[in-house]
Formats: sequence, C-alpha cells, structure tokens
Amino acid sequence: MKVSFYTKLLSVSVAVVAIVLVSQLFIHSSEPVTQSGNTINKESSYAISSLDIPLSINFAGEEAPIKRMDVKESFDRELLVNTYWQSQTILFIKRANRYFPIIEPILKEQGVPDDFKYLSLIESSFMPRAKSPAGAVGLWQFMRTTAREYGLEVSKEVDERYHIEKSTIAACKYLKKMQEHYGSWTLAAAAYNAGRTGVNRQLDRQKVDSYYDLLLGEETGRYVYRILAIKEILSRPEHYGFHVKAEDLYPTIDVIDYDIKSGVKNFATFAQKYGTTYKELKDLNPWLREAYLTNSNKKTYTLKLPKHAEEIINKPAEAKKDSLPE
Repeated sequence: MKVSFYTKLLSVSVAVVAIVLVSQLFIHSSEPVTQSGNTINKESSYAISSLDIPLSINFAGEEAPIKRMDVKESFDRELLVNTYWQSQTILFIKRANRYFPIIEPILKEQGVPDDFKYLSLIESSFMPRAKSPAGAVGLWQFMRTTAREYGLEVSKEVDERYHIEKSTIAACKYLKKMQEHYGSWTLAAAAYNAGRTGVNRQLDRQKVDSYYDLLLGEETGRYVYRILAIKEILSRPEHYGFHVKAEDLYPTIDVIDYDIKSGVKNFATFAQKYGTTYKELKDLNPWLREAYLTNSNKKTYTLKLPKHAEEIINKPAEAKKDSLPE
C-alpha cells in the first residue's frame, strides 16, 4: 500500500515538473515585446551602412565616368570592401604616414602624378619585404626581369627591388613609358598590373581606348577602382569612420646614409660596430639579401644606419680603435 502511494506521488510530481518546463519553453520562445515607438537604441547596436558615392573621382587628374552605372558599381564595391575591411585599412593609414614622405618627393621629381603612391600601397600593403606567389617583390612588386630592364641590381647578395628609393625611381620610369605609349595615366596603371602586352591585346580586341570601357579579368578589372577607393578613404579617413590618433601613426625613421666601397664579411659584426643590431640593419636595408657582402667589383653602396650611429662615425680615429669591435 505504501509503495503504491509513493509511486502515485512521484508520478504527480513528474507531471507537475513537466508542465512547468513546457510552459517556460513557450514563454521564452514567444516574440519579444517591441519597445514603445518601435525604435532601436542605436547607441547599443552595430549598424552597417551603405556608402555615399562621391559626385566626382579622378586618378592622376583623369576623371572617371562615375555617373555610368557600371563604373559606379565597380567603384562602390572597392569602397565598401576597403571601408569595412577595417583592420587592413587602419594599417594602410598607419604605414602611409611612414612611406608616403619617402615616395612623394620622388614621384614629383620624376614627373609622375602623386596618385601613384596609392598604386604602391595596394601592390605591397607597404610591407617592404612583400613577395607575391609569382615572385614579384618589394613596395612596387617588381618581377626580376622587369627590374633589371629598368636599372635595378638583382643578385644573390643585392636585390634592389627591395630598395625603396631605387625601386620607386624604376617604377616611375616604367609608368612614364606606359603613359607615353597610351596617352593615359589610368591605362599606364592598368599596364603596371597586367603588362603592356595584355592591355594592348584587350584594347585591340575590344576596339576602345579607355580603361573604363574595357572588359578585363578580375584582378586588372578591379585594379584602378581599388586605387581610387584607397585614395578616397585615405584622403578623408574620418568621413569613412577611421579615427587614428597622431601618436598611433607609424613614424618615419631617422637615419643617416653611409657609403661602403668594400665587402662586409659579417653584417652582425658590422651592425654592432655602429651601435645597432643585425635585425635593425636589415630592416633599414632589406635589399641586402645575405649576412655578408662580397662586392668584388668595389661598387659604392649606400646603407641606411640609425641616426645615433652618426656619433660613432664622427668619433676620432683613436677613440674608434679603443671602443669598437673589429
């Protein structure tokens, strides 16, 4: 009799618990109550917005036909991608503060429009040791053959494709040649990506003379639009939501030029001699590809050394002999 009573009590208890659980399930799965006025608290919400397209855009002074729907959509794509790829674009802004001051004077001196600094940025993300799967390297992503054609030394020990100033000059020579051929800086930029032969083939096939009228492959078809988008964002970063404090920008590095006319047996020892490290020396001179330099031709190479090395260089000979390792 007792067993039967407890069994019934247990059954009733289980039933009550089941009813409570089911009722809670329906309560918590019901539609949320809308706040009065049907408004959302914007301060606590993450909103993604479309972007206004500028009324006019240009590359190197050449207006893009932004009112055309195909051009507008292509530009809109790159503007959205680069605005909402926030981490990369913030890095672009930070690195540009370091490398634009190096590149801009060279472009001006060589007679190449300032906008081509954005081409270098999208080519390498301003990573001096950047290397593509195809083997293009440096800030301007030169291939070996083209680099040599435009005066850069490329060998086992020295690869001037990684030399910022010299590769910028070489890029200017190439771009001026392309502009002379096409009569258009925009097509010169396209040729920098696809090559002169590739662009010529498409111009002949499609019977047009403008980049914006060409049907191109994915990479080259997006290339100029990406430059335009990066130019737009970096020209007005706060308008696109990028707020980077001045102290967070990557600074230019204070260096001195130091000429060497002989070989260097060991760059680690050399760096120590001038108050720096092997890593810092190679970061300042990424075109030095080995831990030594043979220089059998006794060529003059100009190395960059940290500013404080100037004190060591200017020491009297006797003081150097006493304080510097061989």
